[in-house]
Amino acid sequence: MNKAIGETNWVIPDGYIPPESSGSLLSHESICVLNCSAEDATLTISIYFEDRDPLSNITYVVPGQRTKHIRTSSLERDGEHIPTGVPYAIYIESDIPVVVQYSRLDSTQAENALMSTMGYPVRQA
Repeated sequence: MNKAIGETNWVIPDGYIPPESSGSLLSHESICVLNCSAEDATLTISIYFEDRDPLSNITYVVPGQRTKHIRTSSLERDGEHIPTGVPYAIYIESDIPVVVQYSRLDSTQAENALMSTMGYPVRQA
């Protein structure tokens, strides 16, 4: 398939990187992006917080006909990262349609929890 599928704007309203881990697995979150198109997708990611200015204009490229799993802890702009233990939301803009999924591994307890959900696609009028 060389056709772009999905949407160009996605929202993930519930972000939270657990501050602790137990055992050998590290608590983390990932934005999972599927690009079915033959052309590269350029993503612009913005992170919104409850009590501070957004962390905006973070750019990633997802090559054509590939996936990219972006750890939210790796998102940074000018040396600023998402702090652990702080709620946040994610807004993703892509220059071509893509599909976005969000996953969280919470290993704060010995009984690990893995949560995954589709991002919310926003259709622009």
